[in-house]
Amino acid sequence: MIAAEHSATLEYAVTRVSQHFAHVIYFDLSRYLIAAGVLTVILLVVRGWANQRRIQQRRAKGSDYRREFFSSIRTVLVFAATTLATLVGREMGWIALTLDSATLITLAWQFVLIVLVHDAYFYWIHRAMHTKRLFRTTHLHHHKSRTPTPWTAYSFSTTEAFLEAAFMPIFLLLTSLAGVAYAGFAVLLFMWHQIIRNTMAHAGVELFPAGWVDNPFTDWISTTTHHDLHHSVGTYNFGFYFTWWDRWMGTEHPRYKEEFRRSAKPFIMPGARSGETPESA
Repeated sequence: MIAAEHSATLEYAVTRVSQHFAHVIYFDLSRYLIAAGVLTVILLVVRGWANQRRIQQRRAKGSDYRREFFSSIRTVLVFAATTLATLVGREMGWIALTLDSATLITLAWQFVLIVLVHDAYFYWIHRAMHTKRLFRTTHLHHHKSRTPTPWTAYSFSTTEAFLEAAFMPIFLLLTSLAGVAYAGFAVLLFMWHQIIRNTMAHAGVELFPAGWVDNPFTDWISTTTHHDLHHSVGTYNFGFYFTWWDRWMGTEHPRYKEEFRRSAKPFIMPGARSGETPESA
């Protein structure tokens, strides 16, 4: 009887783990391919506009794209293994993650909270990975993409992929201990927000409109130039979604706004006279 119960429990565990791996691989790989693929197609369609707003003169090579793609496949596999902690925590009752419907207010504040906490988490592990002791084993692989592309988004070493994936189970465990049952849809919104902002940060082309860094209502949101400068220089701009951690800690590139203004040029129609924009034509 005991042996039969043990066998049933083991079979259940194996089934749940297998389902988890399949779902995470499908979900994370789909997010990566959709976000990077759609942005790549958009930049090809509007390549005239994109070339005017290209941040670096150097172009990524075919070998860069291949390295980024296959590294990202490895990252997805690491994500599947690491996030087993979330599955185990939920099965054991340590993590409160509800799949029931939630109010818009609940979704809004939970989404805002997870984005703010993840931004802080990213900034500090990012700075830690740039220390001499950790850089080579954790973050060097990502910086092989000196000129980033949308496909750089998940191009991590195994160690960095683990650190990136660890955020979710840690965050959900802490919020659960605080008595907060996170809504599954809020987590889903965050995951899509994360990969979209990730590919935008690595686009290699300034996607944000001219004047963004000169407006106090938008200046706190990071631009493509902000992260691109990090890839080209390496010692500044460790933040992800927002600029405030770099400003608080004195790690924002001193020429960030100048470089943004240089890249964020308005689109000039072919054949237009010098100084003429679509708005003035």
